[in-house]
Amino acid sequence: MLKRFALALGLSLVVSAASASREFWKHEWLKTNFEKTSVENWVEILSGGPPKDGIPALSNPKFRKASSEMRIGDTEPVITVEINGDIRAYPVRYLTWHEIANDTVGGVPVAVTFCPLCNSGITFDRRVEQDTLTFGVSGKRRNSDMVMYDHETETWWQQAIGEAIVGDLLRTELTQLPTSMESWAEFKARNPEGLVMDEPDYALVWSQPLCEL
Repeated sequence: MLKRFALALGLSLVVSAASASREFWKHEWLKTNFEKTSVENWVEILSGGPPKDGIPALSNPKFRKASSEMRIGDTEPVITVEINGDIRAYPVRYLTWHEIANDTVGGVPVAVTFCPLCNSGITFDRRVEQDTLTFGVSGKRRNSDMVMYDHETETWWQQAIGEAIVGDLLRTELTQLPTSMESWAEFKARNPEGLVMDEPDYALVWSQPLCEL
């Protein structure tokens, strides 16, 4: 038992040492400019398990009237975004499996993001000086927080602060938009005619126990 533990520990240290370098990730991220980075200690960048896009971000999700949604429990949390009179709820039950929803609210292109590890729901304006970005899930985490990436330049972004940490857009900051997390009952009572994100087509598959897949 002790020998097996020592072997496992040794292998873990080898993997950790190997991944504590930008060189370790270059084979997976061919477009990312690793010469531009604010990451000083690469031990902070860890694999969350799935590869790039292994957790599929959503783009242009479908919505339905809040008054017609009967599958969400009253106490379930939703992320609420309101821009220019456009009020939308994003159920955390779906964002737990997708983590990012690229959408347009009130004419503003947004990324509604949720990190299950730190329970942080943050909405960003997807527009930067260079382009309007579309975000995906990198499969990496830093300080237990999701690392996002944009499809246009494959720059890495720290979700908690909305800042580019690796790549061509290094140190670019996304504009954070007002966002709240509340119960479904609270949202529905205030906004019976508001919109709620509909269940993604593949959320049902992802929510099954692994033994059933």
